[in-house]
Amino acid sequence: MGELLFVGLGLGGVDDLSARALTALRGCDQVFGEFYTSHLIDSTPEDLERAIGRKVHRLCRKEVEEDETVLEAAKRGRVAFVTAGDTMAATTHVDLRIRAMEEGIPTQLFHGVSIFTACASALGLQPYKFGRTVTIPFPEPGYTPLSPYENIYENWARGLHTLVLLDIREEEGRYMTANQAVQWLLDAERAKGMGMITARTLICAAARVGSRTEKVAAGYPDRMLAEDMGPPLHAVVLPGKLHFIEAYALVRFAGAPEEIADQNL
Repeated sequence: MGELLFVGLGLGGVDDLSARALTALRGCDQVFGEFYTSHLIDSTPEDLERAIGRKVHRLCRKEVEEDETVLEAAKRGRVAFVTAGDTMAATTHVDLRIRAMEEGIPTQLFHGVSIFTACASALGLQPYKFGRTVTIPFPEPGYTPLSPYENIYENWARGLHTLVLLDIREEEGRYMTANQAVQWLLDAERAKGMGMITARTLICAAARVGSRTEKVAAGYPDRMLAEDMGPPLHAVVLPGKLHFIEAYALVRFAGAPEEIADQNL
């Protein structure tokens, strides 16, 4: 019986890999990776291949969720499954580990920096004050779910921040921008009318978190609709009740209006 290693690559690039993870990857017989849930900002799969001296077999969603490709390889040798961010952040990765353990395949985890903590850090917000994470999907003809707005509202009503992840269509080369997310929130507010998104609602955006070109911004909807956050990947945060240090951090780190610091004294 072989072994299956789950390796989180972090957010920026190959340079962010821990020494332990790098050593482990160089000792593997095969390396598989999925980059449809997220991808590295500063590196490509080819960069990773050069760093570890192994080919990275890129998998589509079906191959991760339904096929036995990874598990069959792990029965015969030491195999790694690599992803951007942290290795167990996606449900499908947890499911793959469960299936491996049910097959009697030993597993190891090599954690990487995740958007779930790095985005809060970049903005100066406290991670323990976040509620449920939400994803906004691209609207489709006849399909515009409002459940993301409702989940954000639940957090907001409790004074909690919300990390809003934005839809990625890797196979189509489509990545939702922070501007599109702000427009989605305004449209959802018009549909729901619950008073969460107004002209004075503070909205934060973060782009390419963990990379050399990381950018954060915070402001009211009119500014955030026009803010150029640059290339993907983007994320949005809807703050709840701010501690005064968080308010000052948003002013200094993200260019939020100075008045929010006075409002949260």
